[in-house]
Amino acid sequence: MHRLFQTFVDHLSDAPDLEALRDAMANAAAALDLSCFAYLIIPDRAGVPPKLISNYPSAWTTRYLECHYERLDPVIAQALGHPETFKWGLGFKAAAPSEPQRELFEEAAKFGIRYGFTVPIHDHRGPIAAVTFAADERRPRFERSIIEHERVLQLMAMYFHAHARRKLLPGQTIDGVSLSPREFECLEWAAQGKSAWDIGHILGISRHTAAFHLGNAKTKLGVRTVIQAVARLTASRSTLD
Repeated sequence: MHRLFQTFVDHLSDAPDLEALRDAMANAAAALDLSCFAYLIIPDRAGVPPKLISNYPSAWTTRYLECHYERLDPVIAQALGHPETFKWGLGFKAAAPSEPQRELFEEAAKFGIRYGFTVPIHDHRGPIAAVTFAADERRPRFERSIIEHERVLQLMAMYFHAHARRKLLPGQTIDGVSLSPREFECLEWAAQGKSAWDIGHILGISRHTAAFHLGNAKTKLGVRTVIQAVARLTASRSTLD
C-alpha cells in the first residue's frame, strides 16, 4: 500500500496536464479494485460552472455538465452539507429520493454508475470539492476496498485536489496582488494550519521549496509573517462573500 500511494503522489507531482492527473488517479483506483472516479470542484457562486475530472463514460459526464445535474445530484448535496465520507446507492440511503433524483440515478446506472463512495473536501470556508469512487455493481471487492482503504482514499482525494485545483484555477489575487498558482496554493494550505513540511509533503515538493513559495507570498503581500499573509487571504475572501 505504501508503494502504491507513493507512486500515486509521484505521478501527481510529475503530471504536466489534467489528462495525466486523471490517469494517475484512475490507475491508483484500479489498483484498489475501484473501477472509476470523478472529481468535481463545486462552484462557490452563481453562474460559475463546476469543473470535472473523471474517467466516467464521456457521454455521461457531458450530459451531467450540460444539464447542470450537480444542482440536483443528492450525492453532491450530501457532500455540500457534511464533511464526512459516505457510501451511496441502493441500500445505503434511508431517505427516499425525489422523482427527479431517482431519474438521475437511473440515468447514471445506464452508464454503469450505480454505487459509490464519496469524499467531500471542505476548507475553512465550507465545501469546495468532492471525489467519488464508483462501481456498476455492489461487488464484495468494492465493499472490501472501501472498508479497508477508507483512510487512504481520503488522503488520495486531498492530494488529488491539491494538484488539480492548481491546474484548473491558475493564477490568484489577494487585494489586487497577483500570486503564482503555487504561492497561492501554499498559502491556502497554511491557512488550514499546515506547516511548510506538511505543505511540501502534500504537494510533492520539499519543505524548503514550500517555505520559498510562502516567503514569496509574504514579500508580494508586504507582510512579515505567514500568519499575517493568511490574515490577508482571509480578509480578501470575506470582502468577496
